[in-house]
Amino acid sequence: MTPTGAACKACSAMQSLHIDVVIPIHGHRAMTEHCLAALAQQTLAHRTIVVDNASPDDSAPVIRSRFPEVEVVELDTNRGFAAACNAGIAQGSGEVVVLLNNDVIAPPTFLERLTTPFAANSHLGSVASVLRHPESLLIDSAGLTVDPTLAGFPRLQGQPEQRATARNPVLLGPAGAAGAYRREALRAVGGLDEQIFFYQEDVDLALRLRAAGWSTTLAADARAEHLGSATAGRGSPWQRRHGGRARGYLLRRYGVLHGRHAPRALATETIAAAGDAFFSHDFAALRGRLSGWHDARCDERHRPPSDGIDSSIGFLASLRLRTRSRAATV
Repeated sequence: MTPTGAACKACSAMQSLHIDVVIPIHGHRAMTEHCLAALAQQTLAHRTIVVDNASPDDSAPVIRSRFPEVEVVELDTNRGFAAACNAGIAQGSGEVVVLLNNDVIAPPTFLERLTTPFAANSHLGSVASVLRHPESLLIDSAGLTVDPTLAGFPRLQGQPEQRATARNPVLLGPAGAAGAYRREALRAVGGLDEQIFFYQEDVDLALRLRAAGWSTTLAADARAEHLGSATAGRGSPWQRRHGGRARGYLLRRYGVLHGRHAPRALATETIAAAGDAFFSHDFAALRGRLSGWHDARCDERHRPPSDGIDSSIGFLASLRLRTRSRAATV
């Protein structure tokens, strides 16, 4: 079939864009090799940058040896996901940056389909992909959504693949495991917030991009498999502590507890922290929230965006989404 004039123009524009793929890692060399092998089969030319966040194994030298076309940036200490991503972004120069976890396995057309929307809209700041669970093939995420308290959730998690094109819940932006960003947009908002060590960096970035006026969309045909939580360890105290810290940090940074949704936010956070303590037999999530709240005390306050927040997610629906997200990581 011969492409239409508009399609040809979009294809030509995409070929002129330079794509950087940034992959932050911390160990799990075999998984990274699997991810890189899949990237080597992509139909779209790109530059791959692996940022080694002080891996405890031999990831860096082995990747250099087995994937000579891949650039490796080594950090001397584990500085967290956001800092590793920013280091990789700074190393590159492409107009489009794809952030990719090393536990994502992308089929050959993934990058092409994920980045194509940028050619048609100069105000498009980010593009989300559809990540699937490798065993059930249910949706792991189709971007991110947030409720009125700015609690973020993997959009359409646990739903059949056929639901990927659904309009609701509202799309806020890409999930950081596999999302594309216009470099100009990242530069405008200052990149990822390195005060967040792990988890919800993508929620914060999406909120700031939308508040700055950048739009987002879902490339429903850009689908990949996501092993999920492989680096942190599913349901580990470390994971829950950092997840709680990120939540406490964002609550204070965006002034959620000073707005009209403060009572709801307090109620849901109390229930979430208490539930986590009950099921996990520790207070990692609660301690994390208190730590994040404390660490955000001197930071500049940010105003939430006027769009991208799903006001239809009610109190009980939010609790159900939290339960589903927790079940997916244990």
